Parts: sequence; structure tokens; C-alpha cells
Amino acid sequence: MKRILSAVLAAVFLCSVMTVFTSCHGSRLAADFTLPQEFDTSKNYEITFWAKNDTNKTQVKIYRKAVADFEALYPNVKVNIRLYTDYGKIYNDVITNISTGTTPNICITYPDHIATYISGANTVVPLDGLLTDEKFGLGGSEVRFSSPSKDEIVSEYLSECYLGTQCYALPFMRSTEACYINKTLVEKLGYKIPEKLTWDFIWEVSDAATEKTADGTYKVNGQKVMIPFVYKSTDNMMIQMLRQKGAGYSTDEGEVLIFNDTTKDLLYTIADHVGKGAFSTFSISGYPGNYLNAGQCIFAIDSTAGATWMGSHAPLMDISEDKVVDFETVVMPIPQFDTENPQMISQGPSVCIFNKSNPQEVLASWLFVQYLLTDGVQTAYARTEGYVPVTLTAQGSEEYRDYLSRAGQDNDEYYDVKIKASRLLIDNIKNTFVTPVYNGSASLRNAAGQLIENVAKSIRRKETVDEEYMQNLYKEVSALYRLDQTGIISGGEKPLGKLPAASVALICVIAAAWVCIAGFYIGNIIKKRKEEKRAG
Repeated sequence: MKRILSAVLAAVFLCSVMTVFTSCHGSRLAADFTLPQEFDTSKNYEITFWAKNDTNKTQVKIYRKAVADFEALYPNVKVNIRLYTDYGKIYNDVITNISTGTTPNICITYPDHIATYISGANTVVPLDGLLTDEKFGLGGSEVRFSSPSKDEIVSEYLSECYLGTQCYALPFMRSTEACYINKTLVEKLGYKIPEKLTWDFIWEVSDAATEKTADGTYKVNGQKVMIPFVYKSTDNMMIQMLRQKGAGYSTDEGEVLIFNDTTKDLLYTIADHVGKGAFSTFSISGYPGNYLNAGQCIFAIDSTAGATWMGSHAPLMDISEDKVVDFETVVMPIPQFDTENPQMISQGPSVCIFNKSNPQEVLASWLFVQYLLTDGVQTAYARTEGYVPVTLTAQGSEEYRDYLSRAGQDNDEYYDVKIKASRLLIDNIKNTFVTPVYNGSASLRNAAGQLIENVAKSIRRKETVDEEYMQNLYKEVSALYRLDQTGIISGGEKPLGKLPAASVALICVIAAAWVCIAGFYIGNIIKKRKEEKRAG
């Protein structure tokens, strides 16, 4: 009986452990991939790289040069590029291709997206073993180019590529958000830009800029259009505001905390300024850079990666030359609630590798991903926008330091706004943060922005935004992004919903264990009583 119980309990324990590990983030913790001992150069391999460029032809040239240079080093590898202009499109296509087993070998992506890619499937290769492999790891002896070592990647950026305890990607470029300011109009309103930007300052100046003259034009710019403050990414806006306030957004385990009183207070504030005509969003009004360059916006918040679109001398624009107004552009970190403890989001693309049946094909992909981190590719791509290289070697290279020192020498390669945006991130790496990543975190991010968008639209429609409205808003957004199906929402009443299959399995296993223990205990009692009767 003891042997049977021991076997049962051992099986129960093994099943419990397996269940726990397979239920983490709703995915496997490791893909079934072993790095080959050698790279077989006698055979040819064709790999596909899904890349993203910001409608920037220079970026496309950099990708193509990287491919050509890599193929010269590895003649048996052919790299096919598929270019996208939108991360969301890459995400949707990957999800579609996972179901058909036709994923690319490599793609530009975000950790939030990877958390969905690995859900319940052996799709994305974990890189922990590959990072430090002596032969083919970062800086490995068998790599045919100068690959950066793991220690040469900015630690903050590499840590963003971990889901739980495993690394599923390598950072490619990094950016943050910046506030692009029309200093000329700020001073015309009688204000002086402070050394550290605050939300109170932005709201006050924005409200002041809504004043009109008798003929209906705006006093500050003499035009019929003025949106003083335009924010491109409202999900980032809400996430950063909550972080600065020390309020809940989400736990690492996926507990949704966003539906709280601080969020509500922030939405009331935003509603107030929308009502005054002081604030709008990209989704509602259009690209903030267009309004800024036309003198119709004072504060435009967008990624540092969009710096070449900002300012009256920007090399990239979506408005005609006759619409551009000359002004002095100032680039600053996003506004803060506590200037002594600044908080800004870290963002930018990473690169992941998809598992394939042929390990040699995966190794070829891994080698190309490493090539994207070489100094030449990193510095060249960073120079196209307000990106920052992800390696210490590239950041400290003579070429990149020379590039940063030439701000303002021209309005193209050395466009001062672009270089100032890059410096902004370099100076604030320690002040950046990332949101928790898990299967479903991308939906929560979308929900954060939707709260702002809905409130802004409601105010523009002259709807009443009050306590009842907020309660309904929370329910609507939660349902829209299926946050009410996770069973872990905090801050509101909701049913727990259906438990995940892995959780049900774990409960069943534990219940079975107790049944076995109870059976063993009862069996022993019965056995002893029988022995006592025989003895009597």
C-alpha cells in the first residue's frame, strides 16, 4: 500500500509541477529547441525577416545593406525582408500565421505581442541558452563578425525582453516619449518654459491658448485652428500618468488594477481641458506634428522616434510648405507630477525568433539577429530618427558620439530636434520603465488609451461625464477588451468567470492527491481494526 501511495503521490507531484509551469502566462516556458554544435555551411538556408520602417527610405536601405553584408559573411544563407509600416499589422499577421504554421523566422515586435505569440504553442525560441553559448552566443568564437557580448547590451533594455524568468527577444532600438514645444507661442502667451515640465504648467498654458478674438480667430496664433495640446499615444499617456502618481495599472501576474479612483480623477481632469478646447488626441484630431508645424499646437507629445517630423525645419512632413510656420522648437521629457522622481516609458522594437523544424535554420536566424546588433547597423539606424542604440559599444563608438555632437549642422542628418530627442533618452535611461508583460497585457494597454479616447469624444459630443458615466465607462472598456474574462480584475465588482484549463487541471490534481491520502489513511485504520479483532 505504501508503495502504491508513494507512486501516486510522485505522479501527483509531477503533474502539479508540469501544470504550474505550463500555465505560467498561459504558455510554455521553453520551446523545443537545442542549439546545434556546428553550423552546417554545406547546405543552403532561406529565412524571412518581417521588419518595420517608419515610412523612411533610409531605414529600408539600412535593412537591405545589413542583409547584403550578412549574406556576404554567410553565403549559404538568404534573408528575405518583408517591410511593414505598422507594428499592429505585423502582430496580426503573425497571429494568423501561427495557426497555419507559416510564421516568419524573425520579426520586429514588442514583448506584449510575444506574450501572445507563445501562448499555448511552441512558437518563439527562448534565447537564454543562445545568449551565452561559447561558439554561437553573443560574442561567440564561431560568429563571423564582431557580435556584442551580453554585458555590452544596455541591461535595462535587455531586461525588457524577459517574460518571467526567460528571455524571448533581443532589443533592436529604443525610444521614449518627448514633448515637442512651440517655444515662440509659449512666450507670446507670457510664459517661460520651466527647467522641468509639469502637468500643471501644460494645462495652464493650454487653457490660456484657447482665448479667441472678436472675429473668432485664436489670439495666440491668429488662425481659426488651435489645439494647444495634442497627445499621439493615449495608452502611453494614461500608463505614465498612473506610474507618476504611484497608482495601480497591472501586476506582473496580470491582475488588472487600472479601474481605480486615481484613473477616474485623471479622466475628470482630461475631460475638463477637452471641454475648454485645450486638449485632443491623435485618434480624434490627427497627427500632432502636423498641428505643431502649422503653428496650431503648442505641446505635441510623440515618440522620440518621430522627431524628424517635428518642428518648422523638420526633414519629414505631411503638410505643404505654405502651411508651415516658423518657430523655435524645444524638446523636453514628458510632463511630470513629481519632478524629483521622473517617470517615462521605455519603448522601441525588439526582435524575436520563431521555432522551426530544422535547428540549422533557427541557428541561421539567430546569427542574423546578432548581426542587427553590430555597431554599424545600430548607429546607422539610430541616426534615422530619435532612436538610441541598444548596445554600450554602439553608444560609445566614435561614429555615434560624433553624430550627437553635430546637432544643428543641417536640417537633415543632423537635424537638431532629432538629436536632442536621442540625447533626452540617453540622459534618462534610469528614469524609464516598462509595463508588466503577460498574455493579455496588450489588451490592457489598449484599454488604457480607450478610457481617454472615450471621455474626450463624450465631451466633444456634449455628453455628461459624471460618476454614473465613469462606472459605465469602466464596464464598457473592460468588456470591449475582455478584461472582465480574466477573473483577476481589481477595483470593481465582477464575477470570477471561467477558470483557465490549466487551473482546473491543477485543482483536480490536488483533489486527487487528497483522495489518495484519505484512502491510505482509512485503509490503515481498517487494517489495524482487523488485526485487533484477530488478536482478540
